[in-house]
Amino acid sequence: MRAIVATTELDDRRPGVTYRTAGDRAVLVEYGRPHPVDLALNFFVHATARHLQDHPVRGVLEAAPGLRSLLVYFEPSVIGRDTVIEAMDEIHREVPEPTSIVLPSRRVRLPIAFDDSTSREAVHRYRVSDRPDAPNVVDGNNIDYVVRCNDLPAREALYERILASEWWNAFSGFYPGLPSLLPLDPRSELSAPKYNPARNWTPEGAVAIGGPSLVIHPIESSGSYQLLGRTLPISYLSPRRPRAYRADPVLLHPADRITFYMIDETELVELRRQAFEGRYDYEIEPGRYTVADHFAVAEDPAVAAEAERRRERRRRAHDMVKIP
Repeated sequence: MRAIVATTELDDRRPGVTYRTAGDRAVLVEYGRPHPVDLALNFFVHATARHLQDHPVRGVLEAAPGLRSLLVYFEPSVIGRDTVIEAMDEIHREVPEPTSIVLPSRRVRLPIAFDDSTSREAVHRYRVSDRPDAPNVVDGNNIDYVVRCNDLPAREALYERILASEWWNAFSGFYPGLPSLLPLDPRSELSAPKYNPARNWTPEGAVAIGGPSLVIHPIESSGSYQLLGRTLPISYLSPRRPRAYRADPVLLHPADRITFYMIDETELVELRRQAFEGRYDYEIEPGRYTVADHFAVAEDPAVAAEAERRRERRRRAHDMVKIP
C-alpha cells in the first residue's frame, strides 16, 4: 500500500494537500509544508474540520485536527477511500481562504506559578535518576536553560513573553486533553529542545515548552518538554464533575485561546484545591476568532520586523547552547 495516495494543488490562497494512507479506516490529510510552523495552515485545518462537522459526509465518522493535518476516519463498508478524498477536495474548495476564516473559539484565562516546587521536584528526580549531567538543568530548574535558548536577558523576559500573548490551541494530543499552544503574537514565539532521554515523571498541571509549543500536562505522566511552572487542573475524570467539565472531562479544546496571568505558588495551591473540590469557577468566555485579526498583527511591518529579529537571536542562541 502506498503511503501517499493523492496530492492536490488548490489555488494561490489555499495550501497544497497531500493524502496519506492511515490504515483501512482513515486518511491523513496534510496541508502545506512542515517547516516553518505556519499558523495559517492550522487555521485552515480547523476551518476544514468545522465544515465537515457542519456538512457531514455519509460514512465519514470523525476528523481529528493536528498542527497541519486532519486525520479523517471513515466506515469502509459505507464509503471508499477514493470517495473520501474526492469529498475532501470539494470541501477544501468551499472552505474560505485563511485570511477570511472565522472560527468558534473560546477564551480561557489560567493562572501560572513559574518555577514552582513541584516542577523543581520533577527536575531533581530526573537529574538524580536519569541524567546527572543534563545540560538543560541549571540551578535545579529548566527555566534558565530556556532563557539561554531564546537569548533573553533574564527569566522575567521569558515570563513577559508568555504572559503577553494569547496562545492558540493548535491541537490536543499525545495524552488525552494535552493542548499544544502557539502564540498568536509572533513576538512571543519561543523555542527549546526536548529532554534526552525523557523524564519518567511530570506533575499534572505542569506547563512546559518543547520546540515552539507550550503544553499543559492533564495528568501525571512521562514527558520531555522543559518545565516552566504549573497551572490549574485541565482534566477531570471523576463522574461528579464541576460545572466547567459537565460537557467534557477535558477543559481545553482545539481552537481555544489561552491567556496566562502570574501568581505565586501559595495562591496556586489554594486555587488548585478549590478546583479539585469543584468550587473554582474557570474563566471561560465563548466567542469566535476572526483570523484576519491575527494577520493584521503578524503582518504589521514593525511587529514582523521585531519578530524576525527575535527569531534570528534565537537561532544564534541555539547554535551556542548545549543540546540535551
